Amino acid sequence: MGKQKGKIYDLEARTMKFALNTRALIRTIPKTLSNIEDSKQLIRSSGSVSANYIEASEALSKKDFLMRIKICRKEAKESQLWLGLLHIESPESRSARDILLAEALELMNIFGAILRKSE
Repeated sequence: MGKQKGKIYDLEARTMKFALNTRALIRTIPKTLSNIEDSKQLIRSSGSVSANYIEASEALSKKDFLMRIKICRKEAKESQLWLGLLHIESPESRSARDILLAEALELMNIFGAILRKSE
């Protein structure tokens, strides 16, 4: 697993960490009705980034690979939406959300670059 400036470049580990850190954030936020519903969507989308990357790694064809990477990019973008909608009160949780928002953006950019180089 390669690292540079503290970033993980093993995408399987990195996407799994994104999903785990998202779940950790959710455990720290107020349990309002909107947060509960947005959290459910966030759990799905953040986990889907990781699951679809694993599927892409095991793709049976280039077409399958490209479709899974497109889904990874789409789910990372969707995760940004749900992260932005969460009502967060504590500064620590806000900071954790900001880190996750930045990671979702980086993942979107990585998957976009993979698509450009693969098509």
